[in-house]
Amino acid sequence: MWVVLLLVSAALAHPPTEPFDGNRVFRVSVADEDHITLIKELADTKQIDFWKPDSVTQIKPHTSVDFHVKSEDVTTVEDFLEQNELPYEVLISNMRHVMEAQFDSHARASGHSYTKYNNWETIEAWTQQVAAENPQLVSRTVIGTTFEGRSMHLLKVGKSKPNKPAIFMDCGFHAREWISPAFCQWFVREAVRTYGKEIHMTELLNELDFYVLPVVNIDGYVYTWTKNRMWRKTRSTRSGTSCVGVDPNRNFNAGWCETGASRSPCDDTYCGPAPESEKETRALAGFIRSHLSSIKAYLTIHSYSQMLLYPYSYAYKLPENNVELNNLAKGAVKELASLHGTRYTYGPGATTIYPAAGGSDDWAYDEGIKYSFTFELRDRGRYGFMLPESQIQATCEETMLAIKHIASYVRNHLY
Repeated sequence: MWVVLLLVSAALAHPPTEPFDGNRVFRVSVADEDHITLIKELADTKQIDFWKPDSVTQIKPHTSVDFHVKSEDVTTVEDFLEQNELPYEVLISNMRHVMEAQFDSHARASGHSYTKYNNWETIEAWTQQVAAENPQLVSRTVIGTTFEGRSMHLLKVGKSKPNKPAIFMDCGFHAREWISPAFCQWFVREAVRTYGKEIHMTELLNELDFYVLPVVNIDGYVYTWTKNRMWRKTRSTRSGTSCVGVDPNRNFNAGWCETGASRSPCDDTYCGPAPESEKETRALAGFIRSHLSSIKAYLTIHSYSQMLLYPYSYAYKLPENNVELNNLAKGAVKELASLHGTRYTYGPGATTIYPAAGGSDDWAYDEGIKYSFTFELRDRGRYGFMLPESQIQATCEETMLAIKHIASYVRNHLY
């Protein structure tokens, strides 16, 4: 009987997904425009899942591109790369093995844990529990529902006090970036655990409120646990196409669909039929618009690349307070590196990573939120979107230092 229970627990801990056995992830070094043309030619003939950058249109010379290929196409892709003398390395030789190895945490197999990946049902129950157990610091509200009807729970974290400035933080825009929701949960844990014990966090929670949205793209996140671990978009459907979903981070009214986004519903970077066409992005934007007078910073957590980005991504232009944002980012990544030595790069999105229109950070900045940042958490491609659970704690610990650095600066530079 115990053996049966253990087998059931193991099955629940390892979500069913599409078969990824033999699938590979390649990294190709891109020297010039000729290389870009070749990769576009490859993408036209084979189904390529671009990891970094998000699409073939965002590839730039003197960079590298990471992409995932199905097992049946591996030989053809390798032959193409070698025949055209494109320098490459295999980051992941068998996707299924790396997916299974994600679940290497020694935490208990059932129930919520801050050091393992939790499915949506577990996270939703946790939002209720953490608010109920910490009423003096945490409250929970619903700011909207997803396409499939799930409630979007927002946690407000901070000591009750009238007219407090606030920082808005969200996680889980892209469904497959599991380390992102893990961080939002960790942040709340650290807030309630250290309040009244650690002076830095106590001061922040006394003077600021933190709005934390643990998962933006809940439907997509559920889909990665039940059907396809590599799903990225929302799960909305619309007439006229059999393709599902919109990239929620291309769906904001910030240079919408001008660059680094696709108008094709089948593409991973599909911008949607209009800005805020998705219920999820509309709910998030609506909440921020209604609280603009108090929200002084916007932080959105993604993966992977180890970068700290600020506006703009939709154009090669700099924000008015570029020097201030650059210095703040520099200080934050220095703090982050002080714990485990993890190195981040930082700067405006378009030049630091790639141009991409319709992002929430650019939109928040254009709405008047002076301090707007995107975190791209660990790693740099060894595991990509499948960061092992054994790295959750270290990733969250170091990211907390950067978040607290930014929050302290905002607290001292209110506007």
